[in-house]
Amino acid sequence: MGATTLDELMSGGTVRRVTRWGEPVLHTPTRPVTEFNDELHELIRDMFATMEEAQGVGLAATQVGVDLALFIYDCPDEDYKRHVGVFCNPVVTLPTGGARNLDSTDEGCLSWPGGYQSLARPDTATCTGQDAFGNPITVAGAGLLARCLQHETDHLGGMVFGDRLSARSRRKLDEQVAQLAHLYPEDWPITPKGRRDDAN
Repeated sequence: MGATTLDELMSGGTVRRVTRWGEPVLHTPTRPVTEFNDELHELIRDMFATMEEAQGVGLAATQVGVDLALFIYDCPDEDYKRHVGVFCNPVVTLPTGGARNLDSTDEGCLSWPGGYQSLARPDTATCTGQDAFGNPITVAGAGLLARCLQHETDHLGGMVFGDRLSARSRRKLDEQVAQLAHLYPEDWPITPKGRRDDAN
């Protein structure tokens, strides 16, 4: 019998390889989720296992090589309250006019591991879509949660956060990642950080 609750989808998964920037799936808009079935739930379980192993706060389906409009998150908000969930077919709405306040904070990406650069994003965001079972959901986030909702929705549109950086910041980001590349095996996080799959 298939899963019926979010808790059931947060365990029992298999860690998958995290895709890296430059791989086509990360730079191409995704397909909508139309089937809320056991196959989707297996993918979600694997994504939670992968995100936990990689110590991330959000993960898009494209980051495990699947071109579906789906992301998961396990992320604190501005008050350090933990939020966990699944978004299918998400749409982010950002504040405008006087309600728009930009927050410049270091941002990173599991698909470009080891690099962080400051990126200004609105400090609040509202995300609407469907949960893992096809039910409509809305999440309003502030602080890191707002950044996470924007970052993961960007992924599903074929955009990585490096696309939003100035040329100078992007160069610095790429240099950081290159300096730490030896810590991340090609199949990371299947093979843990700092270990090589050919190690004796």
